[in-house]
Amino acid sequence: MARVAIVTGGTRGIGEAISLGLQAQGVTVAANYAGNDERAREFTERTGIKAYKWDVADFDASQAGAALVAEELGPVDILVNNAGITRDGTILKLTYQAWKDVIDTNLGGCFNMAKAVFPGMRERKWGRIVNIGSINGQAGQYGQVNYAAAKSGIHGFTKALAQEGAKFNVTVNAIAPGYIDTDMVAAVPPEVLEKIVAKIPVGRLGQADEIARAVSFLCCDGGAFVTGSTLSINGGQHMY
Repeated sequence: MARVAIVTGGTRGIGEAISLGLQAQGVTVAANYAGNDERAREFTERTGIKAYKWDVADFDASQAGAALVAEELGPVDILVNNAGITRDGTILKLTYQAWKDVIDTNLGGCFNMAKAVFPGMRERKWGRIVNIGSINGQAGQYGQVNYAAAKSGIHGFTKALAQEGAKFNVTVNAIAPGYIDTDMVAAVPPEVLEKIVAKIPVGRLGQADEIARAVSFLCCDGGAFVTGSTLSINGGQHMY
């Protein structure tokens, strides 16, 4: 019987690549999304992967959404917490709502979804959770105190939950991507993007497939001895 995975933010960008990568491994994927119905329909028609709509920042909606996936596709074995938003601004300009929205979605979403699926993984003694952090959660970034805090929190969340899951064969890892060639990065002004690429030792942006391949490894049986780790995939931009 095929494993079942939920990929949050799974219909576009890095999330889409992750959904397709897991599907290629024979995993039955449920791609969560929050708002763009037209994009989700197009994604499902093109890939055959069913899309499920809920806001990962909403605890009750996350519990209900995960339960619906389990009812329709089977018990959830794999969770990839990829959903994330930005509301950038220096702290002098940043509103409380912009702070709260990013923390609730990017970090709170990890808790909400893990809370929904971790007990079942623990009971069945098999599970994989991969949380998508960020280079900016490791190194910080001007004008992103909310985003950097949330992503840094993900890295700590990962290490703590990994300790809870280890003896039950539930691994919990994080990936910290650098600047990846997605719609979000494409929205950066060209002159700013040029400066960013100049700081990447390999001399280019990353590709979403490069993140997806790492997720696929961490989620397979061969990744069972890796837990509590954060894998930095950033072209050498930040090494530590």
